[in-house]
Amino acid sequence: MFCFFAMGFVDLVGIASNYVKEDLSLSDSMANLFPSLVFFWFLLFSVPTSLLMNRIGRKNTVLLSLVVTAVALLIPIFGENFYVMLIAFSLLGIGNALMQTSLNPLVSTVMQGGNLASTLTFGQFVKAIASFMAPYIAMWGAAATIPSFGLGWRVLFPTYLIIGIIATLLLFATSIHEEPAADRGESVGKAFGGALKLLGNPLVLLCFFGIVCHVGIDVGTNTTAPKLLMERLGMTLNEAAFATSLYFIFRTIGCFTGSFILQRVSNRTFLLLSVVLMALSMLGMFFGTSRWMLYTAIALVGYGNSNVFSLCFARALEAVPEKQNEVSGLMIMGLFGGTLFPLLMGFASDMMGQAGAVAVMALGVLYLFCFWTRK
Repeated sequence: MFCFFAMGFVDLVGIASNYVKEDLSLSDSMANLFPSLVFFWFLLFSVPTSLLMNRIGRKNTVLLSLVVTAVALLIPIFGENFYVMLIAFSLLGIGNALMQTSLNPLVSTVMQGGNLASTLTFGQFVKAIASFMAPYIAMWGAAATIPSFGLGWRVLFPTYLIIGIIATLLLFATSIHEEPAADRGESVGKAFGGALKLLGNPLVLLCFFGIVCHVGIDVGTNTTAPKLLMERLGMTLNEAAFATSLYFIFRTIGCFTGSFILQRVSNRTFLLLSVVLMALSMLGMFFGTSRWMLYTAIALVGYGNSNVFSLCFARALEAVPEKQNEVSGLMIMGLFGGTLFPLLMGFASDMMGQAGAVAVMALGVLYLFCFWTRK
């Protein structure tokens, strides 16, 4: 669970991209390149990571991911120019791709047949704590309300770096028994081919695109919510950064309550509730012009989107239980939605304001409703 907290470091890219946009005077489409770049690496590294897990084990793969993440958090301490941030966000994406691919199967190893969907949801709750803390730390650093050592909002990076080092040491000291993988001699090309063949399973394919849409909505809201408040209410960035925290606060509440609700309510029923809340949110963000309406819409999408990943991931793992490492790599490849959606949203918002970005996210919500209709 402490590693799930470190997994949440990737969500700092939303608020960080807004501060970088302001500091470097970038357009929306250029600023959205940062979150897009972070999630691009999931497309390339997810399946090879499943192969790496077969060779060095799930725990060692998670440890490697934590080291890469620590390096990514170290780099921005020394500067903030465009290329430094590109390198840092790239490494953050690579580390998170390694972590998300290996940590979820590691949980299934620890659980030994327990309620996987509920446990993964609780892990997402822990992850969301790191996510909603990031905008507050950045705001406090920018406003000089905490010692920032001349870093301003970038004090966020050394703060999370220290926590990441602690997570690495704790996992390293933890003994976890893993069953040896069935095949340790597989090539990368064969692993990609085997994983892509799993898309021939209709349920796995639907779950894959479900995760693409979930992450697209997640990263999209993360980056767009402050811009909505700035555009519609005339807020400054430091004031509007609260919107990102509001999203993650309700996502945290959703993950926490979802871990209990999923023990009593069917996954399908809970997914429908989540989709309805997100649909209402899209309407609120598209048409809302008042503070209460926009805040309510951001809260609704935070709660509604909080459990979609766990529901899709667990359903895919249960569909092909004998290929859990490969399914995990394929599902995490779906986090590429965090690249696709922000790019489209950036171009849409440059053309027609933040309503265009919301319209792109609404397409993801529509797909999730179609996914729910699949029994």
